[in-house]
Amino acid sequence: MAERGVVTVAEERAHGVGPSGVELAYERLGDPGDPPVLLIMGIALQMIAWPDGFCAELVSRGLQVIRFDNRDVGLSSHFPDVPVPDLPAALTGDFSSASYTLSDMAGDTAGLLDALGLESAHLVGLSLGGAIAQTVAVEHPGRARSLTSMMSTTGDPSVGRPRPGAMAALAGPPSEGRAEVVDRMVRAVRLLGSPGFESDEEAVADRAGRAYDRSHDPLGVARQAVASLASGDRTPRLRSLDVATLVIHGADDPMCDVSGGRATAAAVPGAGLVVVEGMGHDLPRALWPRIAALIADLVAHAEAARPA
Repeated sequence: MAERGVVTVAEERAHGVGPSGVELAYERLGDPGDPPVLLIMGIALQMIAWPDGFCAELVSRGLQVIRFDNRDVGLSSHFPDVPVPDLPAALTGDFSSASYTLSDMAGDTAGLLDALGLESAHLVGLSLGGAIAQTVAVEHPGRARSLTSMMSTTGDPSVGRPRPGAMAALAGPPSEGRAEVVDRMVRAVRLLGSPGFESDEEAVADRAGRAYDRSHDPLGVARQAVASLASGDRTPRLRSLDVATLVIHGADDPMCDVSGGRATAAAVPGAGLVVVEGMGHDLPRALWPRIAALIADLVAHAEAARPA
């Protein structure tokens, strides 16, 4: 990332962010004068789960990249004093243990833009991050210059369902200790990853270890999961969007069936849909250039359409 006057700011903190006044850890990569792309990661994963090489692909295409830790993961605010999340109950429709919803997480995201002095940004969300990005676009009009929703869904429980056996990668008691956490992540990627592309298990293990060293909060992960379930179906609100939108989904995603991506694209007026054969619920290295190019093309289209 040394070309084009690239500036890297490592693990800055924004305080008093959004309506909830949370603290968010973030990192900016690229030239501050380039169009800002805000990367929103999925459940349980920290900003470092966006591979450095993928971020470099975006920067090399003239984009400023901002990645951050959502609430309850990494170095952002955690909520240990709220009621214990009851995920089994939430799966049956009892959301009484929800401490927040995706609307709160979208408020955090919009608040981060405020903290960075950005009126708007191009939103790129992965899995739960896709749901958060959709919610920002719906509830904070004008903050999204474009929307890229990857391996995500609409919140409609009839689409985007995991395949039988996929939840086994996440089931069971929380892992204890760094080695067990790392091993569990490697096994999860084997089960949920892309069957059509080679997996870099060494890189997966490295990111999992670094994430454990930064912060390990299994209850925070459960709070995020309950928040997602408690937030309901976004389909009717997605139909009201007027923002350049791209949906990217793996044809072989076992965690969020491709029907979730198709439903998202069908709900957002004018949305494009790219279904990638052989792609699962991860970002394999071989796809970084293609996905980065798709995002860069959408950004260029949206930037060209902005008022002068």
